[in-house]
Amino acid sequence: MPVPRTPAARTVVRRRLSGWLAIWTATVVLSATGLTPPAAAVSRAIEASPAVDLSTLGWVWPAARFRLVRPFVAPAHEYAPGHRGIDLEPTGGSAVRAPADGVVAFSGSVAGRGILTIDHGGGLITTLEPVESALEPGTPVRRGEDVAALAVGGHALPGTLHFGVRSDGAYVNPMLLLGGVPRAVLLPCCD
Repeated sequence: MPVPRTPAARTVVRRRLSGWLAIWTATVVLSATGLTPPAAAVSRAIEASPAVDLSTLGWVWPAARFRLVRPFVAPAHEYAPGHRGIDLEPTGGSAVRAPADGVVAFSGSVAGRGILTIDHGGGLITTLEPVESALEPGTPVRRGEDVAALAVGGHALPGTLHFGVRSDGAYVNPMLLLGGVPRAVLLPCCD
């Protein structure tokens, strides 16, 4: 299924991503501090975010076979530490695939590491690194198409691929688009 192109559809996707990001961030931050979120606050966040599986957008993993090495860790605020993507260790070769249809926005080297950025429309942009790619900006790509080969460099461990996704400039957990984030479970709170 293609990425939504109409303004109304893009707004729905943004709201869903924002709602899930708020839940994910609250869970990670509160878990790190050992606190339990107030049930009412979590309930309001879930109600504000329609329970729709964003994986219905039809995205695929950027590697055919892999091992998840490092998960997404939402920062407490825009400039706080965190891990704004996921790191994968491909186990079936070095080919890197486009996770969804889109257009190459950037392909080149930044600070000594190869980066490929794909604009999927609707405010969704992915970044894959470190990679080597012969594609030029403006090149259309199809979901599942080989777009690069794994390289070395950057902050990811050698032999791993960093996969980041931004929605209207804000980093989101790529697993939201791939069906890998479990549903939130509300726990009873103390009186």
